[in-house]
Amino acid sequence: MSSPAKVLDPAFQGVGQKIGTEIWRIENFQPVPVPKSDYGKFYSGDSYIVLQTSPGKGGAYLYDIHFWIGKDTSQDEAGTAAMKTVELDTALGGRAVQHRELQGHESDKFLSYFKPCIMPLEGGVASGFKKPEEEEFETRLYICKGKRIVRLKQVPFARSSLNHDDVFILDTEKKIYQFNGANSNIQERAKALEVIQFLKEKYHEGKCDVAIVDDGKLDTESDSGEFWVLFGGFAPIAKKVANEDDIVPERTPATLYCISDGGLQAAEGELSKGMLENNKCYLLDCGAEVFVWVGRGTQVDERKAASQAAEEFVTSQNRPKSTHITRVIQGYETYAFKSNFDSWPAGSLTPGAEEGRGKVAALLKQQGVGIKGMTKSTPVNEEVPPLLEGGGKIEVWRIDDGAKIPLPKEDIGEFYSGDCYIVLYTYHSGDRKEDHFLCYWVGKDSIEEDQKMAAQLANTLFNSLKGRPVLGRIFDGKEPPQFIALFQPMVVFKGGLSSGYKTSIADKGLADETYATDCVALFRVSGTSVHNNKILQVDAVATSLNSLECLLLQSGSSMFLWHGSQSSHEQQQVAAKVAEFLKPGVTLKHAKEGTETSPFWFALGGKQNYTSNKVSNEVVRDPHLFTFSFNKGSISYS
Repeated sequence: MSSPAKVLDPAFQGVGQKIGTEIWRIENFQPVPVPKSDYGKFYSGDSYIVLQTSPGKGGAYLYDIHFWIGKDTSQDEAGTAAMKTVELDTALGGRAVQHRELQGHESDKFLSYFKPCIMPLEGGVASGFKKPEEEEFETRLYICKGKRIVRLKQVPFARSSLNHDDVFILDTEKKIYQFNGANSNIQERAKALEVIQFLKEKYHEGKCDVAIVDDGKLDTESDSGEFWVLFGGFAPIAKKVANEDDIVPERTPATLYCISDGGLQAAEGELSKGMLENNKCYLLDCGAEVFVWVGRGTQVDERKAASQAAEEFVTSQNRPKSTHITRVIQGYETYAFKSNFDSWPAGSLTPGAEEGRGKVAALLKQQGVGIKGMTKSTPVNEEVPPLLEGGGKIEVWRIDDGAKIPLPKEDIGEFYSGDCYIVLYTYHSGDRKEDHFLCYWVGKDSIEEDQKMAAQLANTLFNSLKGRPVLGRIFDGKEPPQFIALFQPMVVFKGGLSSGYKTSIADKGLADETYATDCVALFRVSGTSVHNNKILQVDAVATSLNSLECLLLQSGSSMFLWHGSQSSHEQQQVAAKVAEFLKPGVTLKHAKEGTETSPFWFALGGKQNYTSNKVSNEVVRDPHLFTFSFNKGSISYS
């Protein structure tokens, strides 16, 4: 075997020694470190290598290497990035997972390293393009996608780029405009605001104006008029046209190939770990993703050739650009790779599983649970609990008359305390091709028949997915952060919509308090993060106010945002987003504590005293895990 020291690039000496991100750009076919101030900028004419170092077991590190290929980069540069990625892996001991990232088709894992998003810029070093910094300010139009992981893409500055389904950002020298398509998602609108704030601080020194323009609402005396003037005047825009970027690769039965000098040789029979020889490289074709498996006994040149073979395979098969290529090393296989084999002997925890244990430990510790047997050396984030991967598909059904009724897209996030719901979230995690989060939510005022039916129908759905999800039951008021984070925001209304609830209320002779869009309703905004921003409808009386909180008061067509004297700016921002969710396009009337108007107090039935103390939540017993053992017919537990 050749000596690794002879093939390592000096730029990679001493890398991977601290947790975080390191980036190199390919310049004149050599990796050059990117200054931290430029992290997140990616030029379309260049190729980059990104190393992400994460904590692992026993003080060791876990490595993910991504090589990013710009849409205008040359084949030579892209090939250099791929080859240098192999050299970087060698410098790290040959145990990193490698990922190919194409501009516009980046994986969620890659995008999660950059907040709020990556900045795709035209130009590049090797391509001969000028950097944007070297030119006069150029007005740019971006399309902004993603509810949690933001995908920002520059599109031609033309009316034809706009559509009714997406959110766009128009960055001009003195003002940044956000254009919300009529059918765009409220979560994406909120994420676009974060991107605009980033652009304002990063490229405008925080001094430019920001304007929101809603599709279909033309007002020549407002920002809307200014916006359309930049496009040559107002005119109808076309419907969204599907293009190559919208093609989603399909998963196909896995096929294993041995990579040799003569090309690819397909393996026969059921896939098993025993087929993989440690002195060879293999290609596993799964359709939507292609894996390269590298044996520990292979040389650096063989590993480079295997990566090149994967690139050529994807091209020869005319696969969509969004097809991912992932390279794994023997002994460090991901779950996504191993799940394609019928036989893979169970061993010790993989690095990914160990990391998962650390996340679980963080969640339990945050909830005050004493932890024994957890990995002490695994650093965990105690500030934010481990949430599910973003960018997935969410489906919600309401239980009514023995059936599950699908909720329209615009109603997802709305819950009624008198109803029960089934929630299915399908997503792609870092290690799995497809994961599912399945649960049913039980409203505190729901009837027993709906609760039983929710459990039965959720179990049927669980079986149809071949038992892959973990099926959970969630009670109103006891939602875990992972559940709340799926909805932006989550709002719980009074009353219920199911026929069973309506009948139950009528039989008891009680008044139906079910929320209506034209009634008087008061909502408490408590959380400020994605994992705790649950909004609750409370009694529409002055005593429900609290100086520490923000509340939304709906009175017919009016919407007041009341912010207590001790509430935070973050609470006010969340409250504004909730108002848009409840009544899209509504004009908010701000009511700061102490400056309320007569219509505000009239809607609440008159002014009364209220508290300025923190409302204590109901005490919930900590979860406990018991082990059971059978001894001579009796059961003992500890």
